[in-house]
Amino acid sequence: MAKSKISLILDSIEPQERLKKLITYSNLIEVEPHVPPKRYYRSGLEMVRMANVYHAEGNLENAYCLYLKFMTLFLEKIRKHPEFSKVPADMRAANQAKLREVLPKAEKLKQQLLEIYKRDYELYLGKLIRLEQEGEERRKAELKKKEPSKRQPSAAPREFVTAEIPAAIDSVNYPDPNLDATPSAPDLPPSYEKDFIPPVPTFDRGKKPSSESLTKYDTDTLRAVLVPAKVMTLFQSLAQNNTDKNVETCGILAGKLEMNQLIITHMIVPKQSGTSDSCATTNEEEIFDYQDHHNLITIGWIHTHPTQTAFLSSVDLHTHCPYQLLMPEAIAIVCSPKYQSSGFFILTPNYGLQYIANCRKVGFHPHPTDPPLFKHADHVRVENAPLDILDLRK
Repeated sequence: MAKSKISLILDSIEPQERLKKLITYSNLIEVEPHVPPKRYYRSGLEMVRMANVYHAEGNLENAYCLYLKFMTLFLEKIRKHPEFSKVPADMRAANQAKLREVLPKAEKLKQQLLEIYKRDYELYLGKLIRLEQEGEERRKAELKKKEPSKRQPSAAPREFVTAEIPAAIDSVNYPDPNLDATPSAPDLPPSYEKDFIPPVPTFDRGKKPSSESLTKYDTDTLRAVLVPAKVMTLFQSLAQNNTDKNVETCGILAGKLEMNQLIITHMIVPKQSGTSDSCATTNEEEIFDYQDHHNLITIGWIHTHPTQTAFLSSVDLHTHCPYQLLMPEAIAIVCSPKYQSSGFFILTPNYGLQYIANCRKVGFHPHPTDPPLFKHADHVRVENAPLDILDLRK
């Protein structure tokens, strides 16, 4: 299969430098002090689950990135959390066991990727040599064809000009290390051209190919989230008693990773308390036990606005922030029974996410609306798909 232009430009990076960029990207994870450390430990388990899926599917780069993120988080970053000392001993022990499992996997993947990068680089250099030779042969043929007769003055030979490497690539695997966002590793876009080889005007084998255009990361590049069409209808049915009392209801959306898509397969309605404009889960251990038993990852949450339209209130913004910090694709679904509408929302990755992460106010409080703090989740796809429901309130 022909490679994309971006893949071919990645192949032009010296193998050790390419691996270094992948490692730098994987270290772009920070601990937010206001997110409870237990949330990070839960997220770490799900991180390893996703890495294992990528590994099984042969997506070695994404698997390696997630394993490295997990190790960076729990060997270094989590210790800086102000509440680290309060993490239960059994949770730390389970995490240490998972680290012992992940370390050899990551090291093996590192060697595999380095071998792949070496082969890619050698093939790239070979193609450049062939391209240079072919260009020289065409140039000589052109000169011979245009060679003047003895009675005519010489004509200047036509200069062979090769194509230039594209100046910028907007969607690539490796983000700028100076960015604050902690995105999950995006896949390269499937734009293919059969015969593209990134040539250079002059070929200097002693000079490393430039990779400046490979450091830009598009924070809007998110994995697709597949939502079963029946989610909203079934959830509103489960919430009807609360809706009649003007009380909000919330639920957890969980599922699996498959072929780089996040698929919601389960909706969990936990024990909870609610008011006319807020709701909070209780007995979260029940949710965790169920997700662990079914090998599920958290993809987002859902709640009702009994008398209001579908939007994210100031409290909703703060509720959703930890979800999206731990998984950039995490969504918030808001159902408005009164207005018979629903919305899929995320915090704006380039502004709203960090703004809310830095906001220390609690309860309902005003936020600026320009630039917007949240937006519709464009990476959501609604499909007719099965859905399992667990109502822990019963």
